[in-house]
Order: sequence, then structure tokens, then C-alpha cells
Amino acid sequence: MKFTLLATSLALLAVGCGSSNSSAPTAAQSGPTMSFFVSSAKSTTGNLAGLAGADATCQRLAQNVGLGAKTWRAYLSVEHDAANNNNPTDARSRIGSGPWFNAKGVMVAANLTDLHARKGDATVFLDETGAQIPGNWTGSPTPIEHDILTGSNADGTLMVGFTCSDWTSAATTAVAQVGHSDGLGPNGDTSGTLALWTSAHANQNCSNTAPRGGAGRIYCFAR
Repeated sequence: MKFTLLATSLALLAVGCGSSNSSAPTAAQSGPTMSFFVSSAKSTTGNLAGLAGADATCQRLAQNVGLGAKTWRAYLSVEHDAANNNNPTDARSRIGSGPWFNAKGVMVAANLTDLHARKGDATVFLDETGAQIPGNWTGSPTPIEHDILTGSNADGTLMVGFTCSDWTSAATTAVAQVGHSDGLGPNGDTSGTLALWTSAHANQNCSNTAPRGGAGRIYCFAR
């Protein structure tokens, strides 16, 4: 009887030791439902190495938080898409049909209609680790980085001439349209286009994404 109890105790101890060495998700890893994030990665210029380069950035960041098995796409419009017979491509056509969830499991939108009807929100438009993007929200760290590159109109369609030459240019003569991830303008203003996560205003130029509140971040969606 004593031998039986001892064997049982040793078996339970072995199971406990084995579980302590398992590769459990860390606090930095995002939940498996995540299908949307604002990139933590930044770009000094509007040259993202094109759509392919932007997609690769989304995929890499997702991989870093354990979600690389999904196919990730950057929310960017272009005038000439090599994967579309060199025709224009709208950002909204690249991201699937939803629903999309952020790193904390909060639904961003159920479908494309809801997605483009909603406003930016600092508590929902998070990066892949669940961190908020610096913006005009109360208590935000500085500098402001809520200008997210899109090259798009409010409905996610291409805004011609506002894509940093299809995300390959760092020129002062090129510009990009950006959205406000927090849905806020100066002093928390939510009027007009300032609330739009897709299309708030044009940046200064493609040589430097920082002026006017940017950092060269992009939106990433899992198809």
C-alpha cells in the first residue's frame, strides 16, 4: 500500500514539473481571436517597399505575437497593384469580410459596412501587443502618432495621388492620406474628418511621416 501511494505521489510530481516547462503564452502575446491591429512598427518615410513590403510588416508583427499562421494584409490603397494586373486596388478590398477583433478580443467591426461607418477610438485601435497609439486622448504619451497611412477615402477606396507613389516614395513632392486611429483632432476635436480612422487629412509629404502627428504606422487585418 505504501509503495502504491509513493508511486502515485511521484507521478503527480512529474506531471507538475512537466507543466512548469510548457510554453504557455506570455502576457505580451495577443489572443487567438485577434484579426486587426495598428502596427507597432513605424516608418520614417512613406516608402514601405510597396504593398508587398507593408504586408510583410503586418505578417512579421503578427508572427511576433504568435499569430503568424493567419494571412495578414495592410490596409492600403494603391493606383498600380502588380497582383491586380497593375490596376488600382482599394484598401477595403484587401482585408476580407470580417468580423475583426483587436488584441484584447474586442470587436472592431462585424463587417465592411460597420467597419467604415465607425469612428476611430484610442481604446479599440490598438497595436498587436494591446498597447494604445499615442494621440490626442487624455493622458496620452508624446509625441502624437495617430496619423495612420491609408491612401484612402472614408469608405476605404483609393484616393488618387495620395499614396506616396504606391508606398514606394520618400519624396517631398509626394503625399499620403492618413486616418486618425483615436478619432480625435487637436484638443479632442471629433468634428468632421478628424474622427475618421480611414481618411482624416493628408500628411505633409512622404519624406517625413512625423509632421502633423504621424509615425508611418499602418493598419493590419487578417483575411
